[in-house]
Amino acid sequence: MNPAMMKKMQKMQRDMMKAQKEIEEAIFTGTAGGGLVTVEVTGTKTIEKISIKPDIVDPEDVETLEDVLMLALNDAFKKVDDKQQSSMGQFTQGLNIPGLF
Repeated sequence: MNPAMMKKMQKMQRDMMKAQKEIEEAIFTGTAGGGLVTVEVTGTKTIEKISIKPDIVDPEDVETLEDVLMLALNDAFKKVDDKQQSSMGQFTQGLNIPGLF
């Protein structure tokens, strides 16, 4: 492999690592129930915070709260996945490497 191509690949690798680190450190917010439940997760899908407005808490209907919490978490996790796809896609566009975005 020629030196110019090797330098280009090394730069791409550094850029990919930087982009992945930025995603991992970012906070993604998911909401559900019209904003009654809000969750914050990191780019590594670690839950950082859960906020539940009292309006949704009904001791006789815990199932609704569970459903809304699940929707908010899934919303936040989807945002992480979407960001990873868009950030890493710039590096992998046109490449077909199994196991890589």
